[in-house]
Amino acid sequence: MQESILTVLEHYKTLAVVGLSSKPARPSHGVSAYMKAHGYRIIPVNPNETEVLGESAYPSLEAVPEPVELVVIFRRPEFVRDVVESAIRKGAKVIWMQEGVFDDEAALRAQEAGLTVIQDRCILKEHAKRFVAEGS
Repeated sequence: MQESILTVLEHYKTLAVVGLSSKPARPSHGVSAYMKAHGYRIIPVNPNETEVLGESAYPSLEAVPEPVELVVIFRRPEFVRDVVESAIRKGAKVIWMQEGVFDDEAALRAQEAGLTVIQDRCILKEHAKRFVAEGS
């Protein structure tokens, strides 16, 4: 079942952010800091980091020592397929590809495996549209 963006944002409060950088100028950092400030838990997934936003970083989704439900992808499109396969193996429920990130074949593969897929959308903008205007 394909869940709506609103349902995803309301239901899944832990975000495994693939490609999260510790560099404040990077979009992944700003978006993740915003989501953390709005009550979401962030799990950084980046083999080049040890800690981001005060959270331990993991080199891959498989290395995360707990279940992963929502995977936010900040990687170039050519890396999406591998991330999707990892998310399927990990038992994720949602794949969220940030603005400029899309792969229709990987999206179809994820949907066939039962995951909800959101492509080419900014999770920060989608959250702000639905919740910040309400004052929450």
